[in-house]
Amino acid sequence: MGGFMVSEDDLAFKYEVLFPHLDERQRRLLLGADARMLGRGGGRLVARAAGVREATVSSGATELESGQAPSERARRVGGGRKPATEVDEGLVAALLELVEPDMRGDPCSPLRWTVRSTRNLASELTAAGHPASAALVGKLLRAEGFSLQANAKTLEGKQSPDRDAQFRYINELVTTRQEAGSPVISVDTKKKELIGQYANAGKTMRRKGEPVQVNDHDFPGDLGKVSPYGIYDLTQDTGWVNVGTDHDTAAFAVESVRRWWNGVGAAGYPDAGELLVTADAGGSNGYRTRAWKTELARFAAETGLTVTVCHFPPGTSKWNRIEHRLFSHISMNWRGRPLTSHEVVVNSIAATTTRTGLRVHAELDRGQYPKGVKITDDELATVPITRHDWHGDWNYTIGPEPLDPTMTDPDTGIGPTRPDTTWLHTPGLTGLTASQWDTLIEEVTVTRRGQHELHLHRRRGHPRAGVAGTGPKTVLTPGDRVAITLLHTRFATHQKALAELFGVTRQTINRIIGQTRPLLDLAAHTTAPTGITLPDAQSVIEYHTTTTQPE
Repeated sequence: MGGFMVSEDDLAFKYEVLFPHLDERQRRLLLGADARMLGRGGGRLVARAAGVREATVSSGATELESGQAPSERARRVGGGRKPATEVDEGLVAALLELVEPDMRGDPCSPLRWTVRSTRNLASELTAAGHPASAALVGKLLRAEGFSLQANAKTLEGKQSPDRDAQFRYINELVTTRQEAGSPVISVDTKKKELIGQYANAGKTMRRKGEPVQVNDHDFPGDLGKVSPYGIYDLTQDTGWVNVGTDHDTAAFAVESVRRWWNGVGAAGYPDAGELLVTADAGGSNGYRTRAWKTELARFAAETGLTVTVCHFPPGTSKWNRIEHRLFSHISMNWRGRPLTSHEVVVNSIAATTTRTGLRVHAELDRGQYPKGVKITDDELATVPITRHDWHGDWNYTIGPEPLDPTMTDPDTGIGPTRPDTTWLHTPGLTGLTASQWDTLIEEVTVTRRGQHELHLHRRRGHPRAGVAGTGPKTVLTPGDRVAITLLHTRFATHQKALAELFGVTRQTINRIIGQTRPLLDLAAHTTAPTGITLPDAQSVIEYHTTTTQPE
């Protein structure tokens, strides 16, 4: 062994080539083997060639000669640098005092009012006598269960004691209206959006180093802002967004509903006589907003719809269906894209779809909706509003405008003066004998009364307090309601003509037909067209006078 000659340079080259492929234990064993092979003075030569201490070479030789079995561990148990938490036992406690000043330690901590980044925390710990790096701080925080988290919008503030009951009330009313085939919509104004080359939240796929260039400030430009007002049809899963360029007022909100109804609502619900609207408690459609109620009254008068509004309790707007069924998808659709023009906003909204079938229509509204319009007590008193027994401030119904003043009784001033409609119940027009007519009317009346009482019970939430039959009387009798429906079905008589014959509005005729058809079905009465068309009132009168009545 002692005669084996090897130079220090040869050993240095050998170690330079092999060491990158070996772990710490393997290097140590290699050095020990070479030292034993070289004999006396070999340890010193190997140490110089490898650039390590002679003790390391000696340790490797001893470990090799001990006959220890191969191990996957590179370092002996207990070797290496001690964890920082063992060297400084107060490090973790000092760190927690900084990140949780409200629970542990001084509430006047210098980091209480700063962003608690790992770099800032490491700096404060070092200054307090606990040297630590940013990487170490991050490791310790993760070990303690900390992670980066955004604010969670879960605190709803003071809750109304009737919150849950109102949710149940809305749900029951929505279900009832949907089963009856009436339109149910959710309405709200989306967040106002700046128009121009402004940053928009979110990211889009772009070539590296080529982001969309936007303004470095968010001051409104020449195009200002837009207020997207949404109407979401809960039954048909469709959205309508009216993009306004002026103020978000109650007039704008109702105009948006009007545009939806004239655009798709009336066509989608041709027999509808009522509309249910669910809305937030505040904003342009808030339950305390007088202009919202007066504008809805105008809308009801124009369309003949009976409009029922149910507001979500204050502080619960996130439960409004439009938020997560329409607005959230619109925000995702235009994320990371500057809204540079009105056309971009409208087209981006209209292009919004979901895999479940959501369809959205959008249009631009350049109308003027001035703020500060005051509604007097006298004006509010003219609104035909009926407050529900349950939370009448949140739940109310607005009917169409009263009938034309010319139809009132000239002697009493109370109207309208009702025309004689008994001749419209005759067999020639109804197709029923007198006995068949009486039986049908009795069945329809009993069924309708039962349904009405059930509806009132659900709305009140308790049994009737008054005697049945009290309260305001209906204008039309059960016989009138059935006669209207039969004339419309058998002779295709127009609603306008029926309104003239029975002394009511065309909208009332639409509502009655929609309510009476299901009652006739429950009575197992089928009505088929006669093939004779009586489109106007005069043709009905002539047919009645010239046709022989069956016995």
